[in-house]
Amino acid sequence: MARVAVTGSTGHLGPCLIRQLLADGHEVRALIRSEKAPAALEGLDIEVMRGDICQPSTLRPLVEGVDRVYHLAALISIVGPMDGKVRAVNVHGARNVGEAALAAGVKRMVHVSSVHAFELGVGQSGRPRTIDETHERSREETCPAYDASKAAGEVEIRKLVAKGLDAVIVHPSGVIGPFDFSPSRMGKVLLSLGNGRMPALLGGGFDWVDVRDVGQGIRAAAEKGRTGESYILSGNFASIPDLAHVASNVTGRGAPKLTMPLALANFFAPAAEATAKLMRMEPLYTEESLMALRSDVRFERSKAGVELDYHPRPLLHTLRDVYAWFAAHGSLKSPAAELHPERYGAVLAA
Repeated sequence: MARVAVTGSTGHLGPCLIRQLLADGHEVRALIRSEKAPAALEGLDIEVMRGDICQPSTLRPLVEGVDRVYHLAALISIVGPMDGKVRAVNVHGARNVGEAALAAGVKRMVHVSSVHAFELGVGQSGRPRTIDETHERSREETCPAYDASKAAGEVEIRKLVAKGLDAVIVHPSGVIGPFDFSPSRMGKVLLSLGNGRMPALLGGGFDWVDVRDVGQGIRAAAEKGRTGESYILSGNFASIPDLAHVASNVTGRGAPKLTMPLALANFFAPAAEATAKLMRMEPLYTEESLMALRSDVRFERSKAGVELDYHPRPLLHTLRDVYAWFAAHGSLKSPAAELHPERYGAVLAA
């Protein structure tokens, strides 16, 4: 098997992918920024290496002697223009990792971008648009900072492909699922729903994909993907009310009865952002995050289906397993006996 390096190993996707790589028999080297490995990596037979993708000199030991590099590290921002930190991580960081991989003679790199690298725009009611890998990329002048930064990071990788880097790019949609140790932004939303603490819902919706399916798609891209190609790793579109309805069926908690229209939420967004900033908290939503919910897009994943044998599972299965995982880790207080957290051990292979 191969020796591989993983950046972004402490987020939501990283710990799941690392577990899958270990199950495949690979030797894993994981990059972390902190002095001590987080709980998400405890008990794993991996080599933990301290470094920072914004400091190129720390990447040389990471990629030395490895066969593949999985670049997952990114900074998600929903609070305004692309600042120095967003650009440093998502654009320059991607370039730094790619340059280090090229210099070390790494055989294959998988760069994990996002569907937000595509220009999502704002859809018209009743007329969803379909986006595939050929769609126009996000631009800083017209798109949210995170979206533009993911598109710019992809450009940097493509420049290195032209210089000889063997890299493949994947674009996951909205990632949810188990192994959400932190938890993620959507993990917090799902926990609030499962624990009956969500007072109201937002309108709109997005495409949600299981973290394990994204991991499978990334691994398949390393094995089968064509150099320089992009592959959309999407899942299933669901409105926020529909997502809450499925979550209610899984957990036994009643879904919130009130749904705030996106237009009204957008009106109150500046006040919500200002209040969160004053209280030094992360805002529940912003004008930028609402743009994704009202974009009304569908993602065409047939290219990944044909070339990577990528076939994501139903949303119900994902929510069943994420709530079982949360219950097993003590963060979900649900009345639903059907969760059976004691059987969670089989979820990874599901």
